Amino acid sequence: MDTTYGKIIGIQGHIIEVEFTQNQPKLHDILVLEKDPSTKMEVFASKGRSTFYCISLSQMQKISRGMNVLSTKKPILVPVGNGTLGRVIDVFGNPLDELGEIKKDAELPIYKDSPSIKNITYHQDLLETGIKVIDLFSPIVKGGKIGIFGGAGVGKTLLITEIIHNVVGNPASQPASLSLGGKLQRSENSKESVSVFAGVGERIREGHELYETLKDRGVLPFVALVLGTMGENPSVRFLTSFSAITIAEYFRDVLKKDVLFFIDNIFRFAQAGNELSVLMNTIPSEDGYQATLSSEMAAFHERLTPGLSASISTIEAIYLPNDDILDQGVQAVFPYLDSTVALSRNIYQEGFLPAVDILSSTSANLNASVVGQLHSEVVLSAQNLLKQAASLDRIVSLVGETELSIQDKVIYERAKKLRNFMTQNFFVAENQTGRKGAYVDRQTTVRDVNAILNGKLDNVSEEKLKFIGSIKEISGS
Repeated sequence: MDTTYGKIIGIQGHIIEVEFTQNQPKLHDILVLEKDPSTKMEVFASKGRSTFYCISLSQMQKISRGMNVLSTKKPILVPVGNGTLGRVIDVFGNPLDELGEIKKDAELPIYKDSPSIKNITYHQDLLETGIKVIDLFSPIVKGGKIGIFGGAGVGKTLLITEIIHNVVGNPASQPASLSLGGKLQRSENSKESVSVFAGVGERIREGHELYETLKDRGVLPFVALVLGTMGENPSVRFLTSFSAITIAEYFRDVLKKDVLFFIDNIFRFAQAGNELSVLMNTIPSEDGYQATLSSEMAAFHERLTPGLSASISTIEAIYLPNDDILDQGVQAVFPYLDSTVALSRNIYQEGFLPAVDILSSTSANLNASVVGQLHSEVVLSAQNLLKQAASLDRIVSLVGETELSIQDKVIYERAKKLRNFMTQNFFVAENQTGRKGAYVDRQTTVRDVNAILNGKLDNVSEEKLKFIGSIKEISGS
């Protein structure tokens, strides 16, 4: 460690202004207090020739103007390897689960350039989730990115937890028939793929509930969790995602394992960057967010790519402030997504789970070359049916369903049956709902929805289609 000191000359919130007259540190270097090396800060931006903005990574009570700091000449290093699976760590790789030291293959810096285009490949293999509405209307390809949009309390985290359970979960938790689609062999996939979860700016309670749920369902040994909760300062929340990405990259590039990467919540990442930007007195963009929002989103997303030997498939929860999908912090995520799932508060209040607004959800993978001809045609027909039913809703609300023509009544009834069939019992919600979870493979979902669209269930009550797996569960179907 160099003996040349820097001096703290200003403090604004979690931003610390440091002056180095000699041997200036590099961007992202970690600085520590001379009298307390456990108190850390990161060089975040340059203010002038010899002064730097640093973001605090420790409690601010120990920091005051006039103190001397030393540069470690290293960025944040995080432990990587199989030893991180089943563990909960913070942005530095310190354990949060009280299970002892992390067994690591190496320690890597959390900052890295995005991979070269020659090291990226494109996959058309579908990643089945076992969740009907996602696999049908917003299918995910291996190495792709899907965003789950919704306001507070509409089921984003629950949906993410179910996907972790179904895709990376314990093979014993799934029946052998789940491999019928040919894309998801549970007994093999669990050995080859892992999950990395980045908890950015969410509540401590939610992180604890996720940990306990994964543990109870036998999925925890396949998941590495990196948490920077709502109570942490914006510096820690902002950097937590990069620590998680570094762990995921090691699994992909070195251990050659397919990775399912989750972040809950990417909006909090943008929000933390905005808080830091305000404290550094930078000029915001017209919408009030930091001018660097686009580059920060790029630095995050461009590292989450499919490699030549293994891939990272990304599932992002995106909080909608005031349920406003036009918020710029939300809009900045859209260019990187292949698929979107929109959760609706109105649908949630009607008791549908998952509360997906089908007509607002979409995927770039809905073409015959990826999902197959039948799947593509069924989705187009289903969307057309739901659009027609939506236009009939106002008529029904005014004069009642009995006043519809015979043809419109058929359309309206089939649409209700389709919406009910898209509900599903979740494994991770069994304790709350009292209903056993169901995994439905994509081929079964396509076949059953096609049957509804063709009128084969016109004589079946719409209530019988709610919270079932396959239509085979209906007596006489």
